[in-house]
Amino acid sequence: MNTPNTPSAPSLFDPVRIGAIDCPNRIVMAPLTRCRALPGSLAPHALNAEHYAQRASAGLIVSEATQVEPRGIGYIGTPGIHSEAQRDGWRIVTDTVHAAGGRIVAQLWHVGAVSHPDLQPGNELPISASAVVATGTVHTQNGKQHRVAPRALRTDEIPGLIAAFRHGAQTARDAGFDGVEIHGANGYLIEQFTRDSTNLRTDEWGGSLQNRLRFALEIVDAAIDVFGRDRVGIRLSPITRANGCAPDSNPNATYGALVDALAQRRIAFLHIIEGNTGAEFSREGFDFDGARKRFPGTYIANNKYTRQMALDAVSSGQADAVAFGVPFISNPDLVRRLQLDAPLTPANIKTYYGPGAVGYTDYPTLEQQGSVAPTPTL
Repeated sequence: MNTPNTPSAPSLFDPVRIGAIDCPNRIVMAPLTRCRALPGSLAPHALNAEHYAQRASAGLIVSEATQVEPRGIGYIGTPGIHSEAQRDGWRIVTDTVHAAGGRIVAQLWHVGAVSHPDLQPGNELPISASAVVATGTVHTQNGKQHRVAPRALRTDEIPGLIAAFRHGAQTARDAGFDGVEIHGANGYLIEQFTRDSTNLRTDEWGGSLQNRLRFALEIVDAAIDVFGRDRVGIRLSPITRANGCAPDSNPNATYGALVDALAQRRIAFLHIIEGNTGAEFSREGFDFDGARKRFPGTYIANNKYTRQMALDAVSSGQADAVAFGVPFISNPDLVRRLQLDAPLTPANIKTYYGPGAVGYTDYPTLEQQGSVAPTPTL
C-alpha cells in the first residue's frame, strides 16, 4: 500500500510511487480512445503528442488502448503498438510527454469479439475464446454493423496471442513508455477468456477457474519479462457489462482469484473499474475493499469519481490513486482545477472521436480562459 511518509492521512495531491514510477500526485489520466491515429499505418503523430503533453501534469497517464496485432482492432482510427511506424509514432508521444514533465504507460489491448469482419485483415471473422457474440453494433468504413459471432481460437493459436502482447510490451519499451497496463477489462479479449459467460472452452484455456485465468496471467508474465514487475499494471472490471459482455456467474470468486494471482506477482498497480463502465459508479457485486487490501501494489480506483469522492477515497485509504477519464478530455489542466476546486469545462460528446484537433487539443486551461492568474515560472 503506497502512502507518503507522514503521520497524516494521504491526500489526492500528495506524491505516490507506483511501482518504479514516481508520481507527483495521485490523479491518473484514464485510457481514452479518441480514434485519431494516422490512416493506414494507425501510428500516433504530432497531434497525439500535443494532446498528451497538455495533460502531463497528471500523476500518471495511461495511454489510449493500443492494439497489439492487426486483428486486435475494433474501432476506426485506433492506434496500434506492433509495427515500426507505430513504435516511432509513440516515441514522438513519449518524448513530448517526458519533456513536459509527465509519466506515461501504454495500455496493451486486443478487442477479440468486439469487432467486425469489415475491420479485420482479409475480412475474416473476429477471434475470441469461444464463438459467443459480443452484442451491439460497431462503426466500420461501411457504416454501422451488428457484431457477429467470432471464431473460437484453436488451442495452438493462443500462444501466438500471448506473443503478440509480449511484442506489444517490447514495442512500448522501445518507444520510451514508462511501463504498460494490460487491458483486462470492458469485455475485450482478456475478459472474454476470464468470464465463464464467454469462455466455453474445454481445453487448458477454459473450464476451470484456473484455466480461465491462464490467458490473462501469461500475458502479465510476458509483460513482466519485458518491463519488470514494477512497471506493469492491469485494468479489470469485475461487474461491468460493457460491450455486451455477460457477467461472470461469480465475480468474487473469479476476479478475487485473479487479484490474488496478481498480488503474488507483485506488479505495480491494479486499476479497477468500480461499477458498470460508462454507466454508473457502484461498489456492489464485488468485494473491492477486499481486493484492495490483498493487493500489495497501488490500487487505482476508477468510474465516474467526482472530486470529493476522490478526495475521500484517498484520505480514507479506500484507494491509493483515482483515475479520471472524461474530465481529462475537456480539462487539460484537470489536476490544477481539482486542486483549486475550480469549475470543469464540459466535454462535447460530438467530438470525442474523429481525425482532427477540434475537441482534442483545443480545450482551454484556466489561464487561457482568464479564470486565474498564470502560475509564475520558478
